[in-house]
Amino acid sequence: MVLPWYSVLVSLFVFIFFLHKWFFTTSNNQKNLPPSPRRLPIIGNLHQLGSHPHRSLHELSKKYGPVMLLHLGSKPVFVASSAEAARDIMKTHDLEWSSRPKSIMADRLLYGSKDVAFSPYGEYWRQIRSIVVLHMLSNKRVQSYRHVREEETSNMIEKVKQMCDSSSSAIDLRDLFCRMTNNIINRVALGRKYNEGESEIDAKATLDKFVELIGTIDVGDYIPWLEWVNKISGLDSKVEKIAKELDEFLESVIEEHISRNKKEGNSTDETKDFVDVLLEIQNGKETGFPLRRDSLKALILDNFSAGTDTTYTALEWIMTELLMHPRAMEKLQNEVRGLAQEVTEDDLENMHYLKAVIKETLRLHPPIPLLVPRESTKDVKLLGYHIAARSQVIINAWTIGRDPLSWDDPEEYRPERFLNSNIDFKGLNYELIPFGAGRRGCPGTAFAIVINELALARLVSKFNFALPEGIKPEDLDMAECTGLTIRRKSPLLAVATPCSSCY
Repeated sequence: MVLPWYSVLVSLFVFIFFLHKWFFTTSNNQKNLPPSPRRLPIIGNLHQLGSHPHRSLHELSKKYGPVMLLHLGSKPVFVASSAEAARDIMKTHDLEWSSRPKSIMADRLLYGSKDVAFSPYGEYWRQIRSIVVLHMLSNKRVQSYRHVREEETSNMIEKVKQMCDSSSSAIDLRDLFCRMTNNIINRVALGRKYNEGESEIDAKATLDKFVELIGTIDVGDYIPWLEWVNKISGLDSKVEKIAKELDEFLESVIEEHISRNKKEGNSTDETKDFVDVLLEIQNGKETGFPLRRDSLKALILDNFSAGTDTTYTALEWIMTELLMHPRAMEKLQNEVRGLAQEVTEDDLENMHYLKAVIKETLRLHPPIPLLVPRESTKDVKLLGYHIAARSQVIINAWTIGRDPLSWDDPEEYRPERFLNSNIDFKGLNYELIPFGAGRRGCPGTAFAIVINELALARLVSKFNFALPEGIKPEDLDMAECTGLTIRRKSPLLAVATPCSSCY
């Protein structure tokens, strides 16, 4: 006997109802959970993330408060949107919130999440972070790369000058910043440049694809039984292709270093790049912790990718805000030109307005606005709310930087707010956390900031900048791209004019 169509429909609704109760009904044993928006069966609140989750979560936080509970598929995810909540997570209960949730994308692209950023908390993570902090990004090591930063920023200045001499058209500042940063990171991390015709491997193109994918939401992380969708959408094959390209690239870099060291002997301490450092400690003689090949590649990729993408993204946002606020640009130029004709890193310490400009831009445009999610290792309280072990938390640094409880006129671009303020982005002031804080804070902050400071100071020292003809500051397109790192959707174009008194 054939059932009427409405019987099938009723059965389907009953099935969805019970499935909803199975996945989403909150146990009576759970106490004092944060407020939560209504959710749909199966997908929960996934549909509310939108194309720009930091903005969507910002709007939801206005209604549900500084701590709210979302259900992304079958996973409970807590969202922190205030400095107080961030302090509770990254200071008061930093150890309890020190792990990372499992990420299929990170596992596939980073050798089973064997890097520093995505590795779960434990002995392995403690060892590799120690290697990065003590051997790769110590103050002494960062200073040893000073000549690389100064050479590449000088090359950038010369390139802008050549563009000014040959054409009056606008300059693509994103491309300029990306190439400069990529060259610095290539030389520091990998030992030489891998672009601009110097190699058949285009490191920049490969890196762009990696960054796009690592920020992609994988439905399998939240609804495991729908993981098969990635095969149909083509995401699986795309990830497999990029993972293979990355592995071949990293293998070639490592083999090139091994071959060179056999021929020439080990590099001196002043000329060592990150790969040299990792190869030296690979056998564990210095650290007591041997590095397997996959771990070595994951650490190289971590430093190579994180150092490039976020640094040039920040520079582009800084110049965007300065072009929109000519008075701030003029004030910055006056400070820099008044202190040094040929800017070196020694001059940066006295450039207080320059530092304020960078802080104000990072407040409004943190390159990774949702930071990297954390996971609780045990039951913990968050501003009094009960959070079960193995719960995921997202810290919305974008919202925290715009919180009227922490900032006067938070939507206004005003670098002066930092001139008489001790607030910094080094992880001690939770109103400003573009690089995170606590155990899982970014270990490369100092390295990234000195690149930003030197590049910005040299640019405004030598050139005057303006928007292309016909574009007013208020008309500048501020649309954002999607992904883990949030840059401008369209590249920033500007007209540069050499400062006649600066040469």
